[in-house]
Amino acid sequence: MPASSPQHSSTGPTPYRAVTDGVRLRALLGDVAARASTKERHTLHARDREWLALSPFCIIATSDMHGNCDASPKGDPPGFVHVIDNSTIAVPERPGNRRGDGYHNILENPHAGIISLIPGRNETLRINGRAHLVEDAPFFDQLVVKGHRPILAIVVEIDTIFFHCAKAFMRSSLWKPSSWKPDTLPPIAQLTKEVQPQAGSLESLEKYYSPENYTRKLYSDE
Repeated sequence: MPASSPQHSSTGPTPYRAVTDGVRLRALLGDVAARASTKERHTLHARDREWLALSPFCIIATSDMHGNCDASPKGDPPGFVHVIDNSTIAVPERPGNRRGDGYHNILENPHAGIISLIPGRNETLRINGRAHLVEDAPFFDQLVVKGHRPILAIVVEIDTIFFHCAKAFMRSSLWKPSSWKPDTLPPIAQLTKEVQPQAGSLESLEKYYSPENYTRKLYSDE
C-alpha cells in the first residue's frame, strides 16, 4: 500500500488519506526541534522530584501483549507518586471498581507511560518505563492516607522522563473556569442508566454515585 493512499471510513463513504510509514509521517510533522530532540532524561532530576511532590494526579497508559491499550487516572494528595530512587517510582492503588484493566496489562506487558499533572500548570511531566506490581513493600508505610495502606502499587523503572510543552493545555483552555461546562451533560447516574440499562434503577444509581457514598469509599471498601 502506498505511504499515503485514499481509504474509506468504516462509518461511511467519505475518503481519507492514511499515513502508513515513517517517511511520510516525518514529512508531515517536519523536523524535530532541537530542544525536543534532547529533552529526554533517564533518571530523575531534582526538579522532577519537586514536580512529583506537588502533583496530585496522573494518567497511566498500559497495553496487553496484543497491543490493546488502557489509560487509567490516578489521584491522591500531592506527592502520592512515591520516589524510591533516582530511577524508580511507585504509584499506589486505592479501592476502585476492581476491574484492574491496567494491572492485567502490566502482568502481560511491562511497558507503561505516565503523564503527571499539576492543577493550573500547562506543562506536564512524562515518564516512560517498565512496570511491575507489588502487594507490599517497606515504602507502603509512607503511602498511608487517612489510616489506609494501599492494596498494591505499580513500581516503574524509568526509561525516559521529560517535560512536555504547554500547547495542548493552552489550546484547550483546560484550567480556565470560564471554559468549564460540567452541567451541560446529565449527571453520571443518568448517563449510566442510559448507556448501561442493566445497571439498576435511576434512584439506586443516584444513591451509589452520591458524593457522600463516594467520599465514604475513597480509601476503604467498607
